[in-house]
Amino acid sequence: MEHVFYSDGTTKKIAWSIQTKDLIINQSREHPQIYMDKVSTVQSKYIALHVGLFWGIGTFVIKNEDSVIIKLDDSSMYGHLESDKEAHDEFIKKRTKFIKQLIAQRNLKVRYELISTNENLAKKIM
Repeated sequence: MEHVFYSDGTTKKIAWSIQTKDLIINQSREHPQIYMDKVSTVQSKYIALHVGLFWGIGTFVIKNEDSVIIKLDDSSMYGHLESDKEAHDEFIKKRTKFIKQLIAQRNLKVRYELISTNENLAKKIM
């Protein structure tokens, strides 16, 4: 099955949207105290991607060997994930490791696409 995954984050909150055929599932969460106002917006976007993928797998929306198009509205995040470049931020390195681990464990077929902020469905539920 193919899914389109959107995510977003701020210093206070994360959100993600998973689109599958005609169904769109929207989720948002406030950061726990450990992250609240302590992470940057970019770091929060990585948290949203990690948590959203984990949630999607855990609720069986995303299953083993599914295809996932991950749409990103941040060009630095897109460049980092698409090209497998090393991040300079330790926090982002750890999140990237967890994201890649989920993808590998579930044998997901992932493709990244750069989109405009206006196209990000997760931004609309922030």
